[in-house]
Parts: sequence; C-alpha cells; structure tokens
Amino acid sequence: MSIIENENLKGEQKVELTVAEEMSGKRLDSVLAGMMPEYSRSFIQKLFENGSITVGGNPCSEKKRKAAAGDIVEITIPQPERLEVEAEDIPLDIVYEDDELLVVDKPAGMVVHPAPGNHSGTLVNALMYHCGDALSSINGVIRPGIVHRIDKDTSGLLMVAKTDRAHNALSAQLAEHSITRRYKAIVYSNIKEDEGTVDKPIGRDPGNRLRNAVVYTNSKNAVTHYRVLERFGGFTLVEAVLETGRTHQIRVHMAYIRHPLLGDTLYGPAKNRYGAKRQMLHAGVLGFVHPVTGEYMEFNSPLPQDFEDVLAKLRK
Repeated sequence: MSIIENENLKGEQKVELTVAEEMSGKRLDSVLAGMMPEYSRSFIQKLFENGSITVGGNPCSEKKRKAAAGDIVEITIPQPERLEVEAEDIPLDIVYEDDELLVVDKPAGMVVHPAPGNHSGTLVNALMYHCGDALSSINGVIRPGIVHRIDKDTSGLLMVAKTDRAHNALSAQLAEHSITRRYKAIVYSNIKEDEGTVDKPIGRDPGNRLRNAVVYTNSKNAVTHYRVLERFGGFTLVEAVLETGRTHQIRVHMAYIRHPLLGDTLYGPAKNRYGAKRQMLHAGVLGFVHPVTGEYMEFNSPLPQDFEDVLAKLRK
C-alpha cells in the first residue's frame, strides 16, 4: 500500500492510500488501522462517521466495507488538539546533570510527557521548570528533551537531552543498541532456566488496541534477555536487559513466555497480590557514551520502597 501525505490551509492532514493486492478482501477499517498504527481504531472509526474517508472519490461511512486492490482511499485527519505545556514546580530526583544532558530517576505513577487528557504533572512539566529553555527541541513542544520513555507505572532511570546534538547522539546509540538498560522485575511463576532470551517481534494487539503483543505483521523486531536473580516458589525476581526498546517490551515478552509481571493487570492477572499496586518493574541501570566527552557513563538506581516491600513479603 502506498501512502501520500499533505496538509491543507486548515491544518488538516490529507492521507491518500492505495490498497495493495495482499490487503484485498479485508475490512477497510482494519486495513487503515494496520497502516496507521499511530491512530487508535476508535479514532479511525470516528473518521468514517464524520465523513472524513473517501474511496475512489466517494464518501465512505461503511466501516466493514471490504477493501479491494487498487482502491484509492483518501483520509482527512483533523488538526490535532493543541496542547499548552506549562512548567510546573514538581520535585525531580536528578542523578546526573551537565550542560548537555541529565539523568532522572522517575517515580512510578509519573507520566513522561503530556497527552490529550493528561496535560500536567508529567516529567516534561517538571523538566521545563527545572531547565527552562535548555532542553532539546527535536521532539517538539510536547516532548522537549525526551530521548526515550518508560511507562507511567514503571520506576527508574531516564536520560534527557538538553541540546539537539546530545539528543541526536543519544538517539543514535539507541538505534545501534549500544545503550545499557537493565531492569529488575518480579514475574509470576518459577522460571526454571537461569537465563534466557525472548527474540519475538512486537506490534499492536489486534484484539485489544490498548495492548501490544507478539505479532508477525505490522510489527518490529524486539529482543529481551533475562536472568534469574531470586526464586520465591510462585514468583521470580529477574534482571531484564533490553537489546531493543519497544513499547511495553519487557511486559509483552514476559507475558508471552507465560511469566507476566506481578501487578501488571494489562498483561497479567487482574487481581494484584502481595500489595503490588503497579507492575513490579524498575529501570535500575542506565549506561551510555557521553555525546561530547566520549566517556562511557553508567548510573544505578536502588529499588523503590514499594518494590522492596513486595520482595519482603515474598521472602517470608
């Protein structure tokens, strides 16, 4: 399927798609959802309802319409809601800082950057207060300085770029898989082998748009290495090392091998145990080459108290 994009004077984005042979016979809404993974299925269905989709120049409101090879589909995507991001005096645990970058120890419960419906209280709001204008502009006004992310309910270390050259250099290291990222996680059940690797592609879960999953179409390669640190009978403490950095990667891969994270109600059991009020996942080690000095730097974050409390209960 080929894609042509342009913008009109109203700020709307026009996307033109040509349906390829292998897509023929599939529901049109499913085809569009697969080709435009940045948009939710509900958002795409609203485009049908609003008359924002044409096929062959004719308006199409039928979501279940079967796509045909050669169909030219034009989608008008309305101008996104403009988010006004404000600096907020929120305490930050800064592990390291210089003129090029900083390393932050993010608490569980803090979102990394604003999004519709979640405009304040994020790491970006706090960074804007702390750094002022001294943040990389590469990711725009919504994500200034943000080189990579960890989930809201994951705690631990994040690197933030102050300059564009630092941002580019750190992003290149991420693309080369040369950044050290080691996590600790508590997972369900006893992992028998002492170590292992999950090398499975990750993409949007076709059955649940809120989740990712191991899928083999519209996906990206993902590799997670894990090592057992401690066994508790019904649970295991592991160290997970990321080779790639897909959304929810550790959570998806551990669930795939039938060892979902304790406290992870999206990928594991709905009922939490041992007082876990979030997924037991902590980004404990972060290492990279400084973009200016060329020095390899590695930082460590101790387990937060809620994680230690769960471990104490498991050890009884």
